[in-house]
Amino acid sequence: MTTTRTDTTGTPVQITLENGDPIGSYTVRLEGGSAVGRADFVDAPGAGHPRIFFHTEVDERFGGRGLAGLLVREALDDSIRKSITVVPVCPVFARHLQNHGSEYSARGGVFRSPRPDDIALVTHAVRGDA
Repeated sequence: MTTTRTDTTGTPVQITLENGDPIGSYTVRLEGGSAVGRADFVDAPGAGHPRIFFHTEVDERFGGRGLAGLLVREALDDSIRKSITVVPVCPVFARHLQNHGSEYSARGGVFRSPRPDDIALVTHAVRGDA
């Protein structure tokens, strides 16, 4: 899945879902294909398969262009399309949902607060022992 969006400078950027095992990400790329940011997640096993977003970063050379916001919004839009529950461990996702959670829910999105087992799953994935 690749979506084209426009940053605050009017420049088109591509946001691509990169499935991984165990860590996946939504990556934002400039024209020409160089990656300048990403939002990392782990899909939890079991019923409902919540998606735990735990890290978002954008290369500081591209700060101020709204790229982190584009990543968050595309990841959330994709979660709605796929009926995935979002678990915001990442402060960027948590802040967005704190400010816009009712709008997200009204559009069909579902999210919940992180639980200790979510943190443990992310920790194991990052360490490579998941």
